[in-house]
Amino acid sequence: MQIAYRFRLYPSKEQQEKLMETLELCRQTYNYFLSQWSGKARIPDRLELQAQLPGLKKEKPELNKVYSKVLQMVLYQLYSNLKALSQLKKNGKRVGRLRYKGKGWYKTCVYNQSGFKIVNTDKRLHLLHLSKIGDVAMRQHRNIKGEVKQVVIKKYNSGKWFACMCLEENTQAEKERIQRAVGIDVGIEHFLTDSEGRQIENPRFYEKSLRRIRIEHRKLSRKKKGSRNREKQRIRLAKAFERLVNQRNDFLHKVSHFYVNNYDLIAIENLNIKSMVRNHKLAGKILDASWGKFLQILRYKAERAGGVVIKVNPRGTSKEHNHGEIDRDYNASLNILERGLEKIGMGQPEFTPADIGPLRVIPASLVIEAGSSHHL
Repeated sequence: MQIAYRFRLYPSKEQQEKLMETLELCRQTYNYFLSQWSGKARIPDRLELQAQLPGLKKEKPELNKVYSKVLQMVLYQLYSNLKALSQLKKNGKRVGRLRYKGKGWYKTCVYNQSGFKIVNTDKRLHLLHLSKIGDVAMRQHRNIKGEVKQVVIKKYNSGKWFACMCLEENTQAEKERIQRAVGIDVGIEHFLTDSEGRQIENPRFYEKSLRRIRIEHRKLSRKKKGSRNREKQRIRLAKAFERLVNQRNDFLHKVSHFYVNNYDLIAIENLNIKSMVRNHKLAGKILDASWGKFLQILRYKAERAGGVVIKVNPRGTSKEHNHGEIDRDYNASLNILERGLEKIGMGQPEFTPADIGPLRVIPASLVIEAGSSHHL
């Protein structure tokens, strides 16, 4: 199973300069080869592109400052982009040409298969050895199980550096049978309602952060372009957005962790989110709730734990009143669970919704404080 871990890097000033130089040289390499092939009918073979690298290095000796596999991955990215663009054209889509990468817009470099090594120091910070860069301090907050195949180094707009470790992990557990199942109905007023009577409040992180983000935007617009103060303000704004993303991801991980730890089967609606966000009145609220990302996290965590996530047809789940006069969202979650069990041939469960009493409304703040607790 493919999985990725993200760890914070703390490069020294000298290492930051080397990393920035690496990104700039990768950008130049991408643009150089794009200029050679842009607009041509034939897509170059990936190996054909790589074969031209030695000649380019003779013309530009500064490219020797970058690890060879990193430059090869730049060409792989270009090859993939050209191929994807060509496929869209074949499918009848109207698309333009690939854009050149402007200065400062190239944010990642990839070490594939080699050129990196994790050094355990038995201290708070480990070291990540990167060829041509050196030993970079890394906060490895969790153990890695499996062989790391690729390391993606990324610079965020806030100025922070991260390493994304991509690996094959063989930790999937096999559960003999499904003992506990739950149906989940996601929503806007409540983030979700489940078939056991829980309603988790929608944290609405974007709504709460919007005022601060707008203030930081206004401050940025008043700064002189090219000034140090404008750059400082740009970083403050980037940090505000980064904090919003981190809050949302933390919430989604904790909610998904609870359900994966407590249930063998999780049934959820197969929502067409791209179509739903065309409703401009609801688009912002739907995107803020991050249903798509929640389902993605839920599925990969369940797969690692040996659980099952079943997607069911969402049509009519809220309108089918099969369980008496009960809350609309709770009724939908029961219908979702029934459809999930039917889909795998387990038949319908016996529900006694009248015995459940009032729904348990769980504040989002309690979810965040509970962390990885098994009790909500």
